[in-house]
Amino acid sequence: MQPTPQVLFICVRNSGKSQMAESLAAKHAGGRIDVSSAGTQPGTSLNAESIKALAEVGADMSAGHPKPISPELLRTADRVILIGEEAQLEMPSDARGTLERWLTDEPSKRGIEGSERMRLVRDDIDAKVRALITDLLGE
Repeated sequence: MQPTPQVLFICVRNSGKSQMAESLAAKHAGGRIDVSSAGTQPGTSLNAESIKALAEVGADMSAGHPKPISPELLRTADRVILIGEEAQLEMPSDARGTLERWLTDEPSKRGIEGSERMRLVRDDIDAKVRALITDLLGE
């Protein structure tokens, strides 16, 4: 039996986008993938708009909290995914997995804010998460 793939989602604050990706991946993969998230400079609380936008699609990130990157997880994850343009990270030389960057829709650049902005961000991340799960699980 194949080991369960491990995915680590990273953004700067770990209060919105990476937490959303973690929760959506957990929802869609149903335990077939180990998912985590972290921030390069973790914030102090979760983004309330992110929590609300996820709840609208049946995913829950409300119990999460911003956390720093675990060096061990960074070395052992099969995929490390930087979300957005801002987070910067160097993989350890003994890392097992691959590093990729997801550039996500940023509706605020088009003057879209609040709940509408967060829904667009959520939907963009959701599409990427679904493609990742298909890739990892061969579905």
